[in-house]
Amino acid sequence: MTENVVVLGSGYAGAGAIKSLQSSLDNRIRLTWISDVDYHLVLHESHRVIRDPAVRTDITIPVSDITAPSTEFIQDSVTAIDTESQVVSLEDGDDIDYDYVLVALGSDTAYYGIPGLAEHSLTLKSLDDALEIHEQVAAASKEATRGDPAQVVIGGAGLSGIQTAGEIAEYRDAHRAPIEIHLVEALDEIFPGNDPEIQQALRSLLEKAGVRIHTDDPITEAQADVIHFDEGEPLEYDVFVWTGGITGRDALDGAALENQHNRVTTEANFQTTDERVFAIGDCAIIDQGEQPAPPTAQAAWQAAEVIGENIARAIDNRPLKTWEYDDKGTVVSVGDKAVAHDVKMLPVNTFGGIPAKNLKKIIAARWIATLTSWNRARKAWSVL
Repeated sequence: MTENVVVLGSGYAGAGAIKSLQSSLDNRIRLTWISDVDYHLVLHESHRVIRDPAVRTDITIPVSDITAPSTEFIQDSVTAIDTESQVVSLEDGDDIDYDYVLVALGSDTAYYGIPGLAEHSLTLKSLDDALEIHEQVAAASKEATRGDPAQVVIGGAGLSGIQTAGEIAEYRDAHRAPIEIHLVEALDEIFPGNDPEIQQALRSLLEKAGVRIHTDDPITEAQADVIHFDEGEPLEYDVFVWTGGITGRDALDGAALENQHNRVTTEANFQTTDERVFAIGDCAIIDQGEQPAPPTAQAAWQAAEVIGENIARAIDNRPLKTWEYDDKGTVVSVGDKAVAHDVKMLPVNTFGGIPAKNLKKIIAARWIATLTSWNRARKAWSVL
């Protein structure tokens, strides 16, 4: 009997899982890959598109460059998963039956119930999002003057918010555009929850880039051209980008799976409360003891390496491997500069300059090479 394994999503988790499954499953297994786009986006470099849309060709990888000839790819949006009938429903196409399904749908942006936030902000979750931010920043700067510069506000000073601010600053400088950039964070420091050493290093780079940082004051409402805060004065804007948090996808709403905020909970072997459903990446909360695995590219890459073998083991009714997340450090870019922190095997705790910049390039290049080839990774090097 041929088993059908279905993978949902083409982000880090989904694309990495396809590579893993193609090497772990034998030709008795039918592998189907479903995504709403026909490419993999190197999402942690998508902020580069905000500065220069031409970068998109180097950070998007067609699924045809990842799939084996025997893997079937379907471009469509997943609307629901029926675990009782073992069926995935699609927006345009026919339902897809599965014997095992891997949910790797990524996440949506969380708005935390803040009035007007969803209606009036841009996000950075896709290539189209990055292109839209570029277009709006460019349009606003053309309407602005030195005496009345365009106001660009980024809400949320986590990884995406910091990198977005850095790219808009580079765009401003390259085009000599009249733009003021504001980075807004509800908590008392940027890059919340991280070591004060990297927080200070990032703050220094942002301030040198002319980014105005506002912390310790949550947004309470967003209107068409102004943001209101709990304590501070309202902030008018021409472009507003929200990068403040994540939540699960609507496609998981009706799935009979244990979840938190639509993010599926799994054991450390990626198995959900339904033994035929596995989940990795941002859509999953993967048990790691005291703290779940973080919703990062690094965690998704590591999980993807193991998931292929675990689904093969499940098909063969063998014990599943337990996965343990290994934090190898953090690298964050601010435009053409970068900060690295707590990188394994290096004696320095926090560093910047060319070493940090090249390390970030190496990380992205290694991922591209894992999915395709080092030749393709070398071609992308100049824009990473």
